[in-house]
Amino acid sequence: MGSTISKRLKLSLSVAVITHNEEDNLEDCLKSVAFAEQVVVVDSGSTDDTVRIAHDFGCEVFLEPWRKGFGAQKQFAIDQCRLPWVLVLDADERIPPETAAKIRDIVANPALPVAGYSFPRKNFFQGRWIRHAGWWPDRIIRLFQKNLGCMTEATIHEAVRVTGVIEPLDCPIEHYTESRLSRLLHKIDKYSTLGAQEAFAAGRRATAWSAMPHASFTFLQDYLLRLGILDGPQGLTLAATDAVNKFFKYAKLAELCRQADIRDRGR
Repeated sequence: MGSTISKRLKLSLSVAVITHNEEDNLEDCLKSVAFAEQVVVVDSGSTDDTVRIAHDFGCEVFLEPWRKGFGAQKQFAIDQCRLPWVLVLDADERIPPETAAKIRDIVANPALPVAGYSFPRKNFFQGRWIRHAGWWPDRIIRLFQKNLGCMTEATIHEAVRVTGVIEPLDCPIEHYTESRLSRLLHKIDKYSTLGAQEAFAAGRRATAWSAMPHASFTFLQDYLLRLGILDGPQGLTLAATDAVNKFFKYAKLAELCRQADIRDRGR
C-alpha cells in the first residue's frame, strides 16, 4: 500500500540515462531525479558497482552492448521509456531543486504546442563553474514529449531532435565533468577515436601535418578568443585538453586515410 501511494506521488515522467562504469556519479544523478515515475538505466558492460546502484534506486536496468555511438545508445534508452514526457540525462549531470520544480510544473500542466524544452548547462570542472570558452550557457534540449523527440544519430556530440516548438528555460542542468586528469586522458582517447571514425565515414581527409594547426587554433580559440583565461587554471587545463583531443582526432583521421589508401593500392 505504501509503495503504491509513493508511486502515485511520482511525476509522470521517464528519465533515460546511459552508463559505463559510473559508480562515482550515478548515485547523485539518480537522487536528483527521484521525483520521476520511471528511470531507465542502459548499461554497456560496467565492471564496477554501477548496475547495483541503479537496481538499489529502483531503476529499470537494461544491459545493452555498446551500439558504436552515443546517439544510438541513448535512443535505445529512450525507446524503453513508457511515459509521455522524457528527460535525457548523463550520469554526471544533476537536476537542481529549482529545475526539478519547473519540470514538475511543465509535466503536470503541459503548455501546448510546446514539444520540448532547452536548459542552460552549468559545467563544473575541478570544483569551478566554467563560464567561458563556450562552456556557458551551453544550452541543450533534454526534456521533450516522447512522440515528438529522438536522438540524432551522431557517434559523439549527439543531441535531442524535437519536431515542434522548443521553449528555452532559465533554470539549469548541472554537469560535473571528469576532473581527474588520468581519466580525462582516457576520455580524450575514446572521443578522438570516435570523432576520427565519424569524420572518415563522412568522407573527410587529413594528414599528420594538418593535425597541429587544428590543435593550435583550438587552444587559441578556447583560451584567448573565448576568454577561457578568465576561468583560471581550470580554463587553461580545459583549453589544453581540448587542443590535445583535436590533435589526436585529426592524427587518427590521417591514420585511417593512410590505411584506406594502402588497401586501395593493394586491390
